[in-house]
Amino acid sequence: MKKMSLRNRVLTGAVAAAALGAGTFGAMSANASTPAAAPAAVVKADAADRNLQQSTHLTVAAASKAAQAALDAAKKENQRVSVAVVDRDGNTVVTLRGDGAGPQSPESAVKKAYTAVSWNAPTSELVKRLEQAPNLKDIPGTLFLAGGSPVQVKGAPLAGIGVAGAPSGDLDEKFAAAGVAALSR
Repeated sequence: MKKMSLRNRVLTGAVAAAALGAGTFGAMSANASTPAAAPAAVVKADAADRNLQQSTHLTVAAASKAAQAALDAAKKENQRVSVAVVDRDGNTVVTLRGDGAGPQSPESAVKKAYTAVSWNAPTSELVKRLEQAPNLKDIPGTLFLAGGSPVQVKGAPLAGIGVAGAPSGDLDEKFAAAGVAALSR
């Protein structure tokens, strides 16, 4: 078999790639123009449907307001902290790292907020539960230290606010409570 020159190999590869691309484009174009099959059944649901449940979510604006209020409360007492607000599902909505806050504080704040919303209780109360169930601390993403407060609507958890970085968990929780209080103003 005759050996092809570099130029011929490059040209042959380019032609092959162009042909393959054109074939793929043609197949995609054909699929795009084919009408989609009608759905088998359309399910209609309304607020009276027993299979649906409505839920309330904290807006980004409200989460930011709460986080800033907690950070401001800490700043008034010359504390360098980080604040996190998570939604009902434990997803982080807002994190603020205050000036001079330690490098561990943002992650700790998120974990405290997650723990507070998961159990719908301040994390200082949850620390006491560890005496009866010490393996609670092994649940991923949780941190059983004071500094997390749940945000509730009619007793149900809506969000969690976590603060970390003050010299004591009591101070962290005081600042988290200031964030919760800001939501009622």
